[in-house]
Parts: sequence; structure tokens; C-alpha cells
Amino acid sequence: MPAGRTWHDRHLGFLFALPATLMLVAVLVFPAFITLKLSVTPEGGSGWRFTLIHYQKAFRDPVLIQTFKNTFAFVALSLVGHFVLGLGLALALNQALPGQTLFRLIALIPWTIPDVVAGIIFRWLLNPIHGALNPLLRMVFPDFPAEFQWLSSPTLAFPSVIFANIWRGYPLVMVMLLAGLMAIPRELYEAAEVDGAGRVKRFLHVSLPGLSTIILIAMALDMVWEFRRFALVLTMTGGGPGTLTEVLSTLVYKSYFQFFTFEYASAMAILMSVVLFVLSLPYILLVGRER
Repeated sequence: MPAGRTWHDRHLGFLFALPATLMLVAVLVFPAFITLKLSVTPEGGSGWRFTLIHYQKAFRDPVLIQTFKNTFAFVALSLVGHFVLGLGLALALNQALPGQTLFRLIALIPWTIPDVVAGIIFRWLLNPIHGALNPLLRMVFPDFPAEFQWLSSPTLAFPSVIFANIWRGYPLVMVMLLAGLMAIPRELYEAAEVDGAGRVKRFLHVSLPGLSTIILIAMALDMVWEFRRFALVLTMTGGGPGTLTEVLSTLVYKSYFQFFTFEYASAMAILMSVVLFVLSLPYILLVGRER
């Protein structure tokens, strides 16, 4: 340590970081502690009496079990849609085309729209009376029902929410894959073309290997992000009809703020956090390996 430095000089960096640290404690650590405490507190209880009854109830709750299934299906199908659409657009936008920058900006528009707004847009599009989708379909298929119920249908409500979520979230994957494609040296493609490789072979043997790490990171990040998707589902269907489109985030919200079962909602939130941590491990390991 250089001579002549005062206590103030040695600890100035900590003082600068203190406000941000206090903010993190206030908005993350303290609520997490309260949630954990509530999850092991008897219903309507107080003080420091602890119980695991809410966790036992969670593992036997058919609604929660079905919601876990809905959530995993929602995340899996959204990931597939984001990857297919994101990769396709990334490959297209990586080409030297007129107006390339404009097309890239247009492709990013869904990512700029908040979840609540996106949910309202799709709820209006799929509205059986005032929506825009049914009239468009009737122009192509005259026999299509004029007031078809998309979000009230037991078979189509869930696919409708997933479709909206794919549209809303694909730009994240697209941008990451596009950045990965732009980082691949052009010389590799030129060498493959000289060797007689066509478009498909150049994609399989140059693009995909060069994108392998980016794909894993993008999917890991997107999986964590989609697992906690809340506002889009709540705005479009509220989890209905019944619990067919219910996901964990909306169920925890309803249990806490509508049914006022604070302790049980806290236990579900803790279980959800554990699952999120497990899902985030691939990303953590990948980032740690890259350093």
C-alpha cells in the first residue's frame, strides 16, 4: 500500500459502492428473507414458529403440479419458437441486402414493446367480436366462424399465448445469434465455398460450430427469462380458461394478492426460485468456463 494514503483514500471505493449495495439489499435480499420466513411460518402465525406444512401441501397440490407442467411446456415451446425464428432471421439479416439496417430495426420492434402492451395487443387481435384476426381469416376462409373464441377455447388458448410469447421474445435470441454470425470470419465461408460446399454444408460445418457457444448461452438466458414470464400471460388470459394457461408466476401472484394465502404463496415462490436457480446453472457454468 503506498505510503501517505489516508483511511478515506483506502475506502473511497467502498463508499461509492455503498448506495448500490444498500439498494440491492432493500429490493432483493430483504424481500427474499421475508419470503423465506413466511414460507416456513404457520398460516396466520407470527413470531418465530417454523413449519414445513406449506411445502408438504405444495407437493400434493394438483393445481400447482398442473401449473408446473404448464410452465415447462410454455418454456419449452417458447424456446423452440424463439430459436427457429431467431436463427432464421439472424441468417437472413446477416446477408448483404439493401436496407439491411432498416430490416434489423424492424425485426427488433417486438423486443421494444412491454409485456403488458403486447398482451393487450394480442388480446385485442384475438377478440371474438372486435378483433382483427377473425375478419382476416374470414376473407380467406368464408366459412370460418365470425366470432371464434381463441382465448376461451380449451384447446387454442394455450397455443395462442405461446404464439404471442414467441413473437414478443424472439429478438433476444436473434440479436445474440446475429452477433455470433457476424463474428465468424468470412474466410471460413470462402474456403468452404472453394472446396465445393453448398449453402447447407456451409451452414452445418461453419455457421453452427461457430455459433455453438452462443446458442447455449442464448438458450440458457432465454429459458430463465421465459420461466418467469408474468405480465403477458396475465394480460392475455389471466391464467384461464380455468387453469389451462396458468404459469407459476401468475399462480404465485394470485395466491398472494388475490387469495391472500401469504405463507403458501411464499412457499411456491421459494420452490420457483429453486427451479430458476437450477435452470440458470448452465449459463453460470458456461460463463465461468469462458473466463
